[in-house]
Amino acid sequence: MNDQPVKYFNQLYDSIHFPIHVLNEEGKIVYVNQAFIYQWGYKLAELSEYSVFNDHELKRSGILQNIQKVYDKKTYAFINNYSDSLLKSKDITLPVLRTKVFPVTLSGSLFVVLFHIDLTEMILAEKEILKAKDATSEAERLKNTFLNVLSHELRTPLNIILGYASIIKDSMRDKLNSEDMVYFDNLYSGSERLFNSITQMLEFAQIEAGNYKLNIERTDLVGIIKSCVASIRESAFEKNLDIKLSFIRQSILVDVDIQCVENTITNLVNNAVKFTRQGFIEIEAGILDERELAYCKIKDSGVGISSDYLDHLFQPFSQEDLGIGRDYEGNGLGLALAKRYLEKLGGSLLVDSLKGVGSTFTFTLPLSQSSNRGERFDPSNKIFMLDDSYESFDLIKAFLKDSYQVESRSFRDFNIDELNRNDFKIILLDVNQLHYEQSLLIVKDINKNDIYKRPIIVSSTESSDERIKNYYTYGAKKFLLKPFSKSDLVKALEFCLK
Repeated sequence: MNDQPVKYFNQLYDSIHFPIHVLNEEGKIVYVNQAFIYQWGYKLAELSEYSVFNDHELKRSGILQNIQKVYDKKTYAFINNYSDSLLKSKDITLPVLRTKVFPVTLSGSLFVVLFHIDLTEMILAEKEILKAKDATSEAERLKNTFLNVLSHELRTPLNIILGYASIIKDSMRDKLNSEDMVYFDNLYSGSERLFNSITQMLEFAQIEAGNYKLNIERTDLVGIIKSCVASIRESAFEKNLDIKLSFIRQSILVDVDIQCVENTITNLVNNAVKFTRQGFIEIEAGILDERELAYCKIKDSGVGISSDYLDHLFQPFSQEDLGIGRDYEGNGLGLALAKRYLEKLGGSLLVDSLKGVGSTFTFTLPLSQSSNRGERFDPSNKIFMLDDSYESFDLIKAFLKDSYQVESRSFRDFNIDELNRNDFKIILLDVNQLHYEQSLLIVKDINKNDIYKRPIIVSSTESSDERIKNYYTYGAKKFLLKPFSKSDLVKALEFCLK
């Protein structure tokens, strides 16, 4: 045989790391690379009598038929699970091979090249992955079964203990002295604490496993807040704490799992009571119109949270003070659960806190789309006017009487919290030049602290370009130079409402 083709195969295939052998027209092997020698266990000199056309294993498996097509049609073929009598003759575990067979013509002679790719490790890895997946599924099933059994076997008897303890405590209240009643109170409170801790742990485990089922209902967030606060007021009164409620809307409809929201609010308010020795607790709820969200803000003057701990606040079983003798008991799951409840409902939970000053927790929930649109007050015709002298109020009111409702306050009476509690669409400042500095600070305050980010219009006789520019810099959207007409005012309003 001409040595030129063999030299070509040597140069081309010797450095390749998967097995390759080349057949001539008679089906004899004329070239093998080192990977073939290692995998098959034969050197080229040992294969001089071998021919693929006489290989019984290739015939039996039908592989020879595919190789024959490559010879006959000068095309290529892919063979899965390649095996021949050479491999079978060795006392080895047969590899799983995928083989590409293709023709090559060199110096007028036809050769057939077989590239073998060993898929054994990949297939074994896939089997291990499937086995691990099955094991994970089984572990998940066992975990769910365990949680269900634990839920029943622990919560049911604890519920019975709580029930009878409550009955005994109430029925024996007039028959026992105060010291004995303390025993019953401790029995009940200890059982209740254990019951709540177990409930939190089980629900957290179900959420983490992705098995927590939501029961979505349309409900009034304001009603839930009032109900939760009513159940906590007694413990607040015991510490001489008053819980103040402020609702921008008397009804805020949301589509939520009621139990999740009740648990969240109860936990946040309980924390506010627990961590506040004296001072105040304020709860505010309203609507963020531009984001279609309801919000609830719970603010206290309690011990606060250090900035170093804030990043860990929502981690499970996490507490700022982990000592057994710490001042405030708890399992460290309440906030972690609250955050996960809200996130499952499409909401969020944020915290702003300063050690020694207090904390503000704010959560949001998506509004009920189908009903709030129809029931929410449309504030597009309501304007909040700040008039430092009341001179312009009557004129503005007359200009807009057919299309807008105008409410006025003096600069002295301005309060950003009042602004945030009302459904105004636009803020209008009528400014006397003498009150320029004060009006600038008010514009800045509104721009920074207005939760609805409503547009601000400033009207004044001020003609200084620099001062007018300052109004825009501090947050005004439109400046009206006096005197102006009704048309000028309406155009300014339309510009701001675009």
